[in-house]
Amino acid sequence: MMKLKVCGLTKPEQILELISMNVYYLGFIFYEKSPRFVLNSLSLEDIESLKHNGKVGVFVNATIENVVEISRRANLNYIQLHGDEDDIYIAELKRQLNPETKIIKVFRVGKEFENLKFKIQNLKSDVDYFLFDTDSKAFGGTGKTFNWQILNELNIPKPYFLSGGISVENFDEIQNIKHQPFALDINSKFETQAGMKDLEKIREFIRILERKSSHELTD
Repeated sequence: MMKLKVCGLTKPEQILELISMNVYYLGFIFYEKSPRFVLNSLSLEDIESLKHNGKVGVFVNATIENVVEISRRANLNYIQLHGDEDDIYIAELKRQLNPETKIIKVFRVGKEFENLKFKIQNLKSDVDYFLFDTDSKAFGGTGKTFNWQILNELNIPKPYFLSGGISVENFDEIQNIKHQPFALDINSKFETQAGMKDLEKIREFIRILERKSSHELTD
């Protein structure tokens, strides 16, 4: 089954509920300008105490020292780089992180397709996953999709997360992507307000993913 990441988590009781629902990745945003900035609601010790192997820290142009410190204290399993972090930054970050911590590099998809293609082809860093999200000044959480058909024109050498406005309503369109995502990253379309998740809507989405998976097994 395609894996699921729920990003922008801020409420302890909702996080525990998502863990009980077997959500594979839990996303915590460490970007102070985000309305879902996790340290406004939870401490690093709170996150560290969660018994889960898919804790993702989302960072935007943070210092390497800051990322490493937060990763260590919160016991993060994945680091998602959502800013303009280059090869030199990523190589040094990998050197300082726990070797078991995986790196997800985000590509923000806008109108400049050739620029996106160039960035992917010229990424020298050995990251573990890609993530494609809609380009915005807010660095995610906009609820807006990009043209997913663009992904059919790319050579994507890593397993990737698809993000940006994913919802129950547009899920079927994902089936038209030839190189299917490794995981889906959901956020604002599954909220009642910033940081407050609609758990029933997430349950419905998980049921859709399960149905798709069972159909593939029987086809």
